[in-house]
Amino acid sequence: MPAPPPPSAFRRETLLQQLTAQPDWDLIVIGGGATGLGAALDALSRGLRTLLLERDDFAKGTSSRSTKLVHGGVRYLAQGDVALVREALRERGLLLRNAPHLVSNQRFVIPSYAWWTGPFYTLGLKLYDLLAGRLSLGASVLLDAAETLRRLGNLRPTGLRGGVLYHDGQFDDARLAVNLAQTAIEHGGTVLNHAAVDGLLKDAQGRISGVQATDQETGRRYELRARAVVNATGIFVDELRRLDEPAARPLLRPSQGVHLVVDQAFLPGGDALMIPRTDDGRVLFAVPWHGRVVLGTTDTPLDAVSAEPQALEAEIEFILRTAGRYLVRPPRRADVRSVFAGLRPLAAPTKGANQTKEISRSHKISVSPAGLITITGGKWTTYRRMGQDVVDRAVQLGRLAAGPSQTAQMPIHGAQPTTDFGSHLHVYGSDLPALQQLVQEHPELSQPLVPEAEFSRAEVVWAARYELARTVEDVLARRVRLLFLDAAAAVRAAPVVAALLAAELGRDEAWQRAQVAAFTALARQYQL
Repeated sequence: MPAPPPPSAFRRETLLQQLTAQPDWDLIVIGGGATGLGAALDALSRGLRTLLLERDDFAKGTSSRSTKLVHGGVRYLAQGDVALVREALRERGLLLRNAPHLVSNQRFVIPSYAWWTGPFYTLGLKLYDLLAGRLSLGASVLLDAAETLRRLGNLRPTGLRGGVLYHDGQFDDARLAVNLAQTAIEHGGTVLNHAAVDGLLKDAQGRISGVQATDQETGRRYELRARAVVNATGIFVDELRRLDEPAARPLLRPSQGVHLVVDQAFLPGGDALMIPRTDDGRVLFAVPWHGRVVLGTTDTPLDAVSAEPQALEAEIEFILRTAGRYLVRPPRRADVRSVFAGLRPLAAPTKGANQTKEISRSHKISVSPAGLITITGGKWTTYRRMGQDVVDRAVQLGRLAAGPSQTAQMPIHGAQPTTDFGSHLHVYGSDLPALQQLVQEHPELSQPLVPEAEFSRAEVVWAARYELARTVEDVLARRVRLLFLDAAAAVRAAPVVAALLAAELGRDEAWQRAQVAAFTALARQYQL
């Protein structure tokens, strides 16, 4: 049985010591979501001394609130953005190869209620298959009505003419973020969550030369020098840009996407449902995920950003109403186990693009006069390419000397082929034997956090020792995902998680009470 990774490598004290032991860095990345983690790992693949700082937790924001798809973007193809789709399909294939424990081949079915829609979507999806090339996950197929109903058991049969089956990727977004952070550490990087950048350093010529950062746990402040600094803070990029240029014009047009999570009985079987056109011109997905079904999403323009965006009543009703048109047994408000909202960090709209659904999902890189490199836009599927492009830009600016990216062939921590996606334990990949050994050594940790959930107490201990978890929220939202699957159950699990974390991190009972109270208040926002 393989030994677990050395605990010292992932211990916060070890990582904080590296801040003082390493006076100068090649690259400092601000932001621990998909984009920032991709940039840090890319830099490390080129041998650059790299530090990543995240104010909250990895994937705390948008990167944990996706539709759980690794996809080329069928909708983008309909909009004619062939280049973006081709790039995303290539990255989808690479991610499936580099993180097979987290990414799976998911079958999607588009139901057809008009004579022309089946052939029309089949033609478009054949182009989708063609663009994927040798990284295709499987050919799209035209289905008759009987086969469509067999695959989507709760689908409304009245007027159904058939359907189209196609393949895309499905994944666990926050788990991928955690594994990317672990991979970065294993490649010699320093990666810290709960470390806020609250100032930028400039040299005598007024050029960016580093950052000021604060350890959120101790309050200790650090001045950290670097040859280049990347702003990859997602929806907060403009907030950070104003530390450099107080009068900087916004680069973002934020858009909110909401998802509802219901029991798998609303979509029995393993296939996902894709509704190709809704009232707002988007698509709506119903995707099996960890024994539940994720319904979404919406596209609501917002003027302000928030770390915990709130689902609007109109968005909730829109998802329930749209799903109800297609399902024999429609989901009701009482059926919703969890509701979560995320803000898309869309690059500012092009001329004439007034709606957020019309704004390109491709990423953009800008450089301020002082040299702050900011990356905006993009999506999880293309995180690796985004990281490559932003490091390429830093090299082009003469800030860094490095060879080409090596991440296209880089396995991500835990990478191990699996066919057992029926158990939530597949997300541990190659770490699973060591987790099981922990349970053998401490049988009491085999107990579930709550009777109605499959997550065990051992997973909390593992999260604290090897996955950089520091709070109850870190564990229940982004390590075991219970907050996103069943918010009420997560509240009931919070005291157990707090006690286990306190034992691991050396915290007292007052800390436990504060953690439970904070998490309970947060979880209310995930319940209807």
